[in-house]
Amino acid sequence: MKLALCTDVLADLALPQMLDRVKQYGISGVELTAGGWSPCPHVDREALLASPEKLSRFRSELSSRDMTIVALNCSGNPLAPGALGEAHTRSSYRTIELAARLGVKKIVMMSGLPGGGPQDRVPNWITSTVSWPDYMPGVIEYQWHEVAIPWWQKFVQHARQHGIEQIALEAFPCQLVYNPSTLLRLREAVDDTIGINLDPSHLIAMGADPIAAVRKLEGAIFHVHGKDARIERGLADVDGLMEYQPVTATKTRAWNYVAVGCGQDLRWWKEFFSVLRMCGYNGDVSLEMEDLTMSVEAGLQTSIDALNACLSR
Repeated sequence: MKLALCTDVLADLALPQMLDRVKQYGISGVELTAGGWSPCPHVDREALLASPEKLSRFRSELSSRDMTIVALNCSGNPLAPGALGEAHTRSSYRTIELAARLGVKKIVMMSGLPGGGPQDRVPNWITSTVSWPDYMPGVIEYQWHEVAIPWWQKFVQHARQHGIEQIALEAFPCQLVYNPSTLLRLREAVDDTIGINLDPSHLIAMGADPIAAVRKLEGAIFHVHGKDARIERGLADVDGLMEYQPVTATKTRAWNYVAVGCGQDLRWWKEFFSVLRMCGYNGDVSLEMEDLTMSVEAGLQTSIDALNACLSR
């Protein structure tokens, strides 16, 4: 396995300076955002698609430093009703086209989440047992069969036409695909071009065991995020894990994203990577640093040291 970096954490640096900083950490792979919710600080997608000269200079910035794009990321909600879904759909399709120009074969995305019906204006995430209230089974049927599966069938066809080999969906709260079972449901309904971007932090925050998830997902793991979460003692015990406070409210949340090793210890991380390798994954592990309890530099260095000590190489 090789360590890479999700570069949005260095959004304050221009592309050349960002790449130099990544090299200073001893990392030669980057996951760059090109669409979705991100402001895409290092990729001007439309400019690169419009100008062969800009695309060539962009490539040169990477090749001159012996850097590789391990994936383009366009995580957003392309299934949302209205303008948001339309914008994220367009950016997803255009990210595919940029990946083809750059020779990138893997895209990281989220599944998206529709409204609860054709008239809804806001996405609707059903997490309660559907036996009551009895309107929820119809919502789920609509979301899956009338919106998600048709959208993804069309999108995967576009991706395959552009030489994309893997679409790695990040299982994320408030998305239709939020755990291994929903990922496998979409994969079975659409195409095995769809797999998972296995981010342990989201499974931890929902009370699941990422190591057990690896075994269930064998053969469908396309990408891994090196990202940790901590269940906050004395808070989750009282209120559970369903948490809607903003991520900036770190002191009062039931769980937080933290630097690698600050949630699960290094023994856990070694087992996680060992089981990943045992189940056939030997690809990139892309550090996504979102710890708001420490500085960016401290979070990056802490996570890099922990991942370097634990990766199965």
